[in-house]
Amino acid sequence: MKKLDKLIVKTFLGPFVATFFVTWFVLLMQFLWKYIDDLVGKGLDLPVILELISYTSASLITLALPLAVLLSSIMTFGNLGESFELVALKSSGISLLRFIRPLLFVCIGIAILAFLFANYVIPVANLRAKSLLYDITNSKPAFNIKAGVFYSDIPGYTIKVARKEKDNRTIHQVMIFDKSAGGGGTGADKLILAEKGTMELSDNKRFLIFVLQDGWRYEERNLRGSTVPGELIRMGFKEYRKAFDLSSFTFSRLDVGLFASNQQMLNIRQLDKAIDSLKKEEKLFSRTVNAYITSRYAFYKWKDTGWLAQAPPLQVKEFTDIVPEKNLKYVLERTEQTLREAQSNLDGTAKEFEDKHSVMILHKVEWQRKFTLAFSCIVMFLIGAPLGSIIRKGGLGTPLVFAVVFFVIFNICFMVGEKMARKDVLTTWSGMWLSNIVLMPIAAFLIYKAMNDSQLFNKEFYFRIYQITRKFLQKIKKKQPTT
Repeated sequence: MKKLDKLIVKTFLGPFVATFFVTWFVLLMQFLWKYIDDLVGKGLDLPVILELISYTSASLITLALPLAVLLSSIMTFGNLGESFELVALKSSGISLLRFIRPLLFVCIGIAILAFLFANYVIPVANLRAKSLLYDITNSKPAFNIKAGVFYSDIPGYTIKVARKEKDNRTIHQVMIFDKSAGGGGTGADKLILAEKGTMELSDNKRFLIFVLQDGWRYEERNLRGSTVPGELIRMGFKEYRKAFDLSSFTFSRLDVGLFASNQQMLNIRQLDKAIDSLKKEEKLFSRTVNAYITSRYAFYKWKDTGWLAQAPPLQVKEFTDIVPEKNLKYVLERTEQTLREAQSNLDGTAKEFEDKHSVMILHKVEWQRKFTLAFSCIVMFLIGAPLGSIIRKGGLGTPLVFAVVFFVIFNICFMVGEKMARKDVLTTWSGMWLSNIVLMPIAAFLIYKAMNDSQLFNKEFYFRIYQITRKFLQKIKKKQPTT
């Protein structure tokens, strides 16, 4: 490697690392903002939150790499252009393509690493992240009884506390409706009223214990299936202890194997195997339908005209002409019933086939995604390198504006293409490669302009064009005859 190549690689790596971590952090904050309502108030431990963030951040790496490559390449070549180093290189006979060649190899290496990461690491990270996020979103909020509000998150109970003291454990005017299965016998409803009490957690934090004072217990017992009115029992107490099971509030983890069949959790080899199995199932559907139709309805390739032998063709106008009138109603009803049964069976089969086909499309989309996001790193570099040499502005200001514009174009095309591929409007490869297909001509145009020292983003160039156009229009206006 020559000194010039080492210089450009060192100049590129610094902004690339910085912009990558900034982009990675922004995407991670977007994820947390999206699921903030599902995370807050669940009483999650810090290790669980850090585990979710680590798995999610790993799955965002392939999305952060293209934007980091684009922004860092614009910054690198913008800084070199602003300091007139590109001018010095071109004046010494070194072309722009020769200058960007080492960075192109670096970006190809980044693309290969992105593909390997997407194929071997991200499926495992997605599996862990999705299962953990499912457990979090389906867990109940942390236990919290508010004063003056009916609380019914404990199964079988409804609790109301009129007032809570500042210690958050002493309560007043307590009302407990007990509708649990073991709350007092068959068909029993319980009501507990107390003037005051305290609430505290057990040592293992599985039970919430209410120690109530000066109250009454009301219980209405009804015999199941009996028409005799039930009896109402009232018992007073000076102190009464009531324990509530909080096991439903504990955060539980499901087996990650339940999510392993999802297409986002598979690598290329597993996706190929799943797609092959789904294709075999589609062929099985076709054979099943054909067997059902051919065994139930004899559709022949030739026209059977034997029934016309009974009468000349000119005298037989419709099928009903050869059916006796007394049997016509029966024949039509049987025909309608048979067709209705066939349509019902085929509709169910068609719906099942459509579901299987949609699953296969999702697998194909995920298969293409692993390649498109990796290749987009190369496309973004081919846009950023010539763009930076044209604008000749370093820093974060102007490069960030152009990077955001092109990344928005890339993201919109990528999402539109993926959606059209999922809906089977486009083939999976054309839909998933739509963003790269759109940006490749732009990259070629920018490279051509950069090699020819284009003034595409020079304000003076457009000002001179404006002045020439203005003078030309003034001359035309003077030549026009006045009326």
